[in-house]
Amino acid sequence: MALAQRVNRIKPSPSTAAAQRVRELKAQGHEILDLTVGEPDFDTPDHVKAAAIEAIARGETKYTPVNGTPQLRAAIADKLARRHGLRYPTDRITVGGGAKQIIFLALAATLDAGDEVIVPAPYWVSYPDMVLANDGTPVVVPCPEADGFKLTPRRLESAITDATRWVILNAPNNPTGAAYTTDELRALADVLLAHPHVMVLTDEIYDEISYEPELPSTLAAVEPRLADQVFLTNGVSKTYAMTGWRIGYGVGPAELVGAVNKLQSQISSCPSSISQAAATAALTGDQSFIGDCVAVYRARRDETVKMLTGVPGLTCTAPSGGFYVLVGCAALLGGRTPAGEEIRTDEEFARYLLESQQVAVIHGSAYGAPGYFRVSFATSSSVLTEGCERIARACADLS
Repeated sequence: MALAQRVNRIKPSPSTAAAQRVRELKAQGHEILDLTVGEPDFDTPDHVKAAAIEAIARGETKYTPVNGTPQLRAAIADKLARRHGLRYPTDRITVGGGAKQIIFLALAATLDAGDEVIVPAPYWVSYPDMVLANDGTPVVVPCPEADGFKLTPRRLESAITDATRWVILNAPNNPTGAAYTTDELRALADVLLAHPHVMVLTDEIYDEISYEPELPSTLAAVEPRLADQVFLTNGVSKTYAMTGWRIGYGVGPAELVGAVNKLQSQISSCPSSISQAAATAALTGDQSFIGDCVAVYRARRDETVKMLTGVPGLTCTAPSGGFYVLVGCAALLGGRTPAGEEIRTDEEFARYLLESQQVAVIHGSAYGAPGYFRVSFATSSSVLTEGCERIARACADLS
């Protein structure tokens, strides 16, 4: 069979591949400490699960509107008004099978061959391949740790060309946990106002998992004049521990939302009716679950950063949000294992941790961050402590 070029020019998700490798090793009887997990280890709140069961009992098991139920879109609009002071009519909101699908459809609706998408690095693993799959060209802009892993106005301005169609801003960021201050967003907005042909896709899936005094702001609220240039994406997966329910949403210009709806009508018809009922309950019900989870994540973050920064050869910046730490290991590259094998890359370092200590992490090059690896603290404190201790032993064994 001859596969389409769009398939051949992309690669499988490294994070998905890492998770699958962990499952395979566990099935073979290995006891793996999995620090790759990209989802909360909490269960979906009981009132959300109950709402889904009640929807089934009411017979809400049919097709819904392509862009989501009116109840869910109204709940999303209310959240944006409460959270950011943003007021969108529900016809400028679209709901899909996860924020990942919404992002993909937005790119599919807007990219032609030769169009460029600015992707700040470190980036979520799927962004460049989503761009490639939709005939675009990813323009990766390195954002070093010295800049807080954040895109600066100067780097943004330098990357924009006449072919630039999008800039992707993911904050809090996966894999770094970096988040932008209001002043930093305003400085980026000043650049974008001078380039009205550039759209901004804001991926805010971790927006309520924050460790700063105030929750992260959003570009559209900081600079209302960018309203027609910003497509805000989010979902319920991370905030409400609903990864398997597959509900995400996008909010932005009517023409773009309409194009996403048109594509979805031919791809999946609509999101799951039951999942939409659950998501509506999540957004409109008791929100104490979020604060409880964030308190646990914060304690795990602090302990993980403390343990890893104490390991000679490793460095890490405490994340402002999300549940990941990007750990620098560049100082250890070039070292040799007890078996005499040289560790030349961060991917080889991650493989060394897995093979020597049965600790699974994801190498930084998968995120456009060579010389680093990502640790998820969306797992129990006991697993984190043991995992960090094993990482320390592996580092100490290098010569």
